[in-house]
Amino acid sequence: MHFITGGAFNGKRAWVKRSYTFMETDSWLSAYDGHVLPVELKEKDVELLVLEGIEIWIKRLTDQYDAGKCREIWDQCLINWERWEKEQEQHQLIIIGTDIMKGIVPIEKENRIWRDAAGWAFQDLAAKADKVDLIWYGINQTIKGGENG
Repeated sequence: MHFITGGAFNGKRAWVKRSYTFMETDSWLSAYDGHVLPVELKEKDVELLVLEGIEIWIKRLTDQYDAGKCREIWDQCLINWERWEKEQEQHQLIIIGTDIMKGIVPIEKENRIWRDAAGWAFQDLAAKADKVDLIWYGINQTIKGGENG
């Protein structure tokens, strides 16, 4: 798994498109385009799969469940995604999430819960990912994996 994160409108999507060769048979699922959180990937018969907008999927989870249940669902997603990627040598999973954890702590309780849940989700994903890149202003910094990780 390759986890890409960084601030909003900092070029994460464009960086991924420049960094990977996409085929017609590859797939891009985005929370921004209304796709639901893909807990299972068994049905995805593609080599390269991009999941974009995990912070939005986490928000939808926190709107429905308490923090414990959100973490349980997220953990199951990570297990399933890792299994899918290891199923076939050519499977490659790229996950993009916008960093919402910096800045002023929100006043509204539901937004604080979302921010906390997103922080836990990003930590769990970074721990499982083979590679993690931080994108700021369209420039990447590899913080896990690659030549130095």
